[in-house]
Amino acid sequence: MTGRQCEKRELLDTMNRNESQFVAVYGRRRVGKTYLVRETFQNRFCFAHSGVANVGTHEQILHFRDSLVRYGYENCPPLRNWREAFLALETLIERCDLEKKVIFLDELPWMDTRQSHFVPSLEHFWNGFASARKDIVLIACGSATSWMADNLLKNKGGLHNRVTDRIHLRPFCLGECEEYCNELGLRFSREEICQGYMVFGGIPFYWSLMRRDLSLRQNVDYLVFSEDGKLRGEFEELLSSLFRNSNLYRRIISALSTTGSGMVREDILSKLRITDGGGVSKCLENLESCGFVRRYMPFGKKKKEALIQLVDNFSLFHLRFLEGDPNPDENFWTNTSSSAMQSAWRGIAFERVCLAHLRQLKNALRIGGVLTHVCSWRHVPDETLSKGAQIDLLIDRADGVIDVCEMKYSTDIFVPTEKSDSDMRRRMAIFQEVSKTRKAVNAVLVTPYGLEPNRYSGRFSNVVTFKELFATAE
Repeated sequence: MTGRQCEKRELLDTMNRNESQFVAVYGRRRVGKTYLVRETFQNRFCFAHSGVANVGTHEQILHFRDSLVRYGYENCPPLRNWREAFLALETLIERCDLEKKVIFLDELPWMDTRQSHFVPSLEHFWNGFASARKDIVLIACGSATSWMADNLLKNKGGLHNRVTDRIHLRPFCLGECEEYCNELGLRFSREEICQGYMVFGGIPFYWSLMRRDLSLRQNVDYLVFSEDGKLRGEFEELLSSLFRNSNLYRRIISALSTTGSGMVREDILSKLRITDGGGVSKCLENLESCGFVRRYMPFGKKKKEALIQLVDNFSLFHLRFLEGDPNPDENFWTNTSSSAMQSAWRGIAFERVCLAHLRQLKNALRIGGVLTHVCSWRHVPDETLSKGAQIDLLIDRADGVIDVCEMKYSTDIFVPTEKSDSDMRRRMAIFQEVSKTRKAVNAVLVTPYGLEPNRYSGRFSNVVTFKELFATAE
């Protein structure tokens, strides 16, 4: 199993505790939650069941009963509601002779159909039966992060603080994608893997669909742009599976996709023409919890000025190249690979790749253990300073240094020019003047293949390349 070693250890550790455990595993759709649990326990469950999409309560319970029979409850009586279903599960557990009874309930949100009383029944099962024992490990898994947050992680009723372990499964990093490609027999270069990350992010399922006989660009065409591409309708399915009110989420994501650096909450409300922001705030929390957006404070700003930035690569790719064009060229990505359009897109997408690898970036700068505030900074021209400036990545360090990161995507060694050096000096000077910082300000270059030494290369105190960005956790 590629990566996931920390999560696997955390799951296995629940088997060694002297009290029953309630584990919530959540994360974005297709990130590998079910695979992680099944591979960790090698399907040695006392009971396992997965909810069924788009069916009513009666059929959900019929499928639950089928799972009970499959795991040994041969004469299970008909079940009329979730209360009886969980009582039947208690009977099965009591008959199980395993030392630790691992109960795996997958796609939990799908089981909670309208007026089904699923959550109260789950609550009674845990509080009235499972938590009183010492031998149960209940693993609840779901992609609908909003449901998982409201009903398990932030529950204010009978399941309040009942979850003993939370595992937020995140996408692969570049290094893990490289390992996974090797396992799949995909002989991609690091440049191709990085470009694939710009499209698919670190979602294992997307990478697993790629064909070994095709290049990265051909795979993008095959999966996304061909008429029967396996990921052609993925964006809509992604939203509907994660969020029940997917229309509002879609509008928020579309609004955020129009700006690279992010928007404040009030600007989002204005863009959507919504006056009551309560629903939007909840949606933003859920989008943040499942990794679609990140919330960060621009340098020197107050909490209410926090920016919300869309960082899900596949969503951004879909909205940029597929939205509003249902019948693009089936070889669009290959045919436009040398275009200015793709070149500009890769430059912006590389910045998101860097933001997704801040741990690797900090380790490369040897500040992995230093307290930092990672942010952006922007100055709009005003009466005191006629020129504006923008810095997309600042690392404000507790050791008295601010790293100004210049992220340059290049398919070759980066050669600084007089123009690029002048632009870097200007932005750093404006930043120091406007921010009034007393800290040392260093310029850091992040680029795939390194820096060509010349009269301007001394501007950068550190250079971070693919070698550091592809590093995995030790």
